[in-house]
Amino acid sequence: MRGWWREIAGLVLPVACGGCGRPRTELCPSCEAALTGAGEGPRRVRPSPEPAGLPVVHAVAPYADAVRELLIAHKERGALPLARPLGGALAVAVEAAAGGTEGLAARPLLLVPVPSSRRSVRARGHDPTRRIALAAAARLRGAGRQARVVPVLRQRRYVADQAGLGARGRLANLSGALEVVPGGGRLLRAGKVVLVDDLMTTGASLAEAARALGGGNLPFIHGIPHGLPVGSAQRGFEQRAAAVIASSPASFEINRNSQGTWNVAGGER
Repeated sequence: MRGWWREIAGLVLPVACGGCGRPRTELCPSCEAALTGAGEGPRRVRPSPEPAGLPVVHAVAPYADAVRELLIAHKERGALPLARPLGGALAVAVEAAAGGTEGLAARPLLLVPVPSSRRSVRARGHDPTRRIALAAAARLRGAGRQARVVPVLRQRRYVADQAGLGARGRLANLSGALEVVPGGGRLLRAGKVVLVDDLMTTGASLAEAARALGGGNLPFIHGIPHGLPVGSAQRGFEQRAAAVIASSPASFEINRNSQGTWNVAGGER
């Protein structure tokens, strides 16, 4: 009956796959396969150059073709039903970022979304990252994991439009831009924290989010974090974990020198 109703609804309301435009379906099988990494599973991803203080980040798919279109359709074109499959993909990356399934039932997963600016949320009419995070937490709970979204980060100052900024420009633009809401620190003690976002390119947003959560406490010189070896944790501080659906610009390439790792060259979020 459900399939029949969707067929009738597709004749009345214009529905097309958010990834490829195939008619009468919101997400076709081939685009769904691309969204889940085409069977390869989640991988650790690293931008180049890698910003100091960047958490260990896992992604499920390259940011290209159908995956790129799906994320844009959800974020910019208001294709809100896509939040569910996007959240499912993010849930897979969260599990990888948290270190697999062992022990997850005993320790709750706390998904902390990278916050969007208020003006972006107003312009889009929704908060895409938070919506996807909620869908991911629901998927994890459905699989028997303890998971919830803890939106404890907020922007503490104005951030300029990132369009046209390179990696260093983005780091400087976001330096010190985020903070934890009052009382948010107590909430983070209840489980394993995983920073989440829909996409990573330069890594500037995730590095700033990790700093705000206390995952690096790096000094800043001319807006650029210093003092932490690239890709490592500072002694005495927890190395933050992060999960995204996709990571890459158009020039995404596989780092064949490191098994299970995708390397991202340049690009912007």
